[in-house]
Amino acid sequence: MKFGKLIPAMSIAGLIAGACSSAFSMDMSRYGGPVYTGAPALTVTSSLVAAGGGAAHFSAAKALTSMVGPKLVKAEVGKLTKQYGAKKVGSWLKVFDYAVDDALAHATKAGVKLPKPNLKGQALAVALVKAGLDKDGTFYVEYMLDKAVSHPIHDAVMDDIDKKYGGKADSDYHAITNQAMYDLAHALGAKTVKLSSFH
Repeated sequence: MKFGKLIPAMSIAGLIAGACSSAFSMDMSRYGGPVYTGAPALTVTSSLVAAGGGAAHFSAAKALTSMVGPKLVKAEVGKLTKQYGAKKVGSWLKVFDYAVDDALAHATKAGVKLPKPNLKGQALAVALVKAGLDKDGTFYVEYMLDKAVSHPIHDAVMDDIDKKYGGKADSDYHAITNQAMYDLAHALGAKTVKLSSFH
């Protein structure tokens, strides 16, 4: 099923809180793109965590495979490895896993409770891509992460990544995720999605 066919069935505007323009801030994120200051779309977040094996055993690789299948994931990892090198791609996956674990820890400390997940497969992939799109249709991972866990928690997680892995690993994580989600969108048929300059 392609991206365009999924959008009407999913009522994306209702799933992604960022559809409300009042939550779209003109402030710029650390690695580019707008800041989202509205309430997080926790159903999408809980669905991503479930796709990755759950809070206790989250794996970004497992989540991606669950969403689009092993063939597409293998091809994308190969493409990213040629583009960025094996070391950076390995770091990207490690930091991705840590970022989710750390965000959940911050959310738990803040008293946030995730709802029951209700998105799977390509429907979840579409929701994540939509969450990261600005008004011009450019995907920004920081915009997606603001919507996933809230802007303050996203900022706290970036600070934690910097402390644990260093600023370069954090930068690479954001850059590679921008590229990967752009590639994913196009693979699902969303050819109008634009790539962030930070990639």
